[in-house]
Amino acid sequence: MRRVEQVSGLEDPRVTDYVALTDVALRRLRDVELGLYLAESEKVIRRALAAGHRPRSMLLSERWLEPLADLVDLVAGAGAPVLVGAPALLEQITGFNVHRGAIASMHRPALPAPEELLGTARRVAVLEDIVDHTNVGAIFRGAAGLGVDAVLVTPRCADPLYRRSVRVSMGTVFQVPWTRLPWPGGLTRLREAGFVVAALTLTAEAMSLDDLTARNPPRLAMVLGTEGDGVSRAAATAADLAVRIPMSGGVDSLNVAAAAAVAFYGTRPAAGTRPAPSTGSAADVG
Repeated sequence: MRRVEQVSGLEDPRVTDYVALTDVALRRLRDVELGLYLAESEKVIRRALAAGHRPRSMLLSERWLEPLADLVDLVAGAGAPVLVGAPALLEQITGFNVHRGAIASMHRPALPAPEELLGTARRVAVLEDIVDHTNVGAIFRGAAGLGVDAVLVTPRCADPLYRRSVRVSMGTVFQVPWTRLPWPGGLTRLREAGFVVAALTLTAEAMSLDDLTARNPPRLAMVLGTEGDGVSRAAATAADLAVRIPMSGGVDSLNVAAAAAVAFYGTRPAAGTRPAPSTGSAADVG
């Protein structure tokens, strides 16, 4: 095992990336400024490496050094130090019990331009100002599992690469292409790329998800709104369609991550019938 280094204490400059991980307000700004994100747990770290992301370092407790020997070699082989310390010291550094085996600091990849993703995508999700990192991570996991081609997040949406989002997504934020989309001006970019824009809302005039599925637009962008208020009035007005998930039992709506999963499943293309990209505008679709 190469480059395995013992952590000397809380003031050790090598552990700067891992200090105060439970301070959400601090980490949301600091991680982006430093160009890093945190991958927590063996599985998530492996998925990050498999996606081609470069490690800055990995931190793990001494007891995990042998069980994770091959992961240690992968990280060290990528030129990053592997930092080892006693569990109590790691908890003092991070602010929580690092019980998932290891946590790695990764270089944050540059985001592509929206047009790069829209050029080949057929189905995309737009996350408008969703603030809960758990919901963002769950939506990415649903997008990965249900075949959504890309996720676009508005400027005020929670960071998909924040530690909690990454963990809840089980690392699927690394496999679903995503980027930031100017908003609400980004609606124009979606239309120019030939997407029908469908806002998931609770308005009385909204069509059912079943009706949207029957229409089967060749290219579809589903807008999911923030917790509580849902899709903004401006986005709902500018969208081509308003769509509602039929509910019963006196329940009017689902959590946004659950609603996203239902919408992704309901609009999935049938096997062998995935349409070719359209070159027309959203207005061309029935």
